[in-house]
Amino acid sequence: MTNIFIQYTYLQLLDLLTTLAFLIQGVREGNPLVRLAIDFAPNPVSGLLAIKMCAVLLGFYCWRNEKIPLLRRMNVFFAVLVAWNLVALVLGSVFPARLA
Repeated sequence: MTNIFIQYTYLQLLDLLTTLAFLIQGVREGNPLVRLAIDFAPNPVSGLLAIKMCAVLLGFYCWRNEKIPLLRRMNVFFAVLVAWNLVALVLGSVFPARLA
């Protein structure tokens, strides 16, 4: 049961890193809540870190209160999201958009 929370935390870290990679490339955040935190924070990284800390706390709450099915579904969601982000980053570097 502890492994599921460790997996969740790891996926949050991977999502943080892929989001940072997108921001460095000039891609705007797609999640409105995260975008709001990034826009209102002193710098984008601190806003993103605040959101990820809240996400980990939410995962910890689910783990401590034995909401394991919910945590499993969140793990699947974030695993798919991170995979999608990685594919988009690779394709974006192989086929960069041409600005006219």
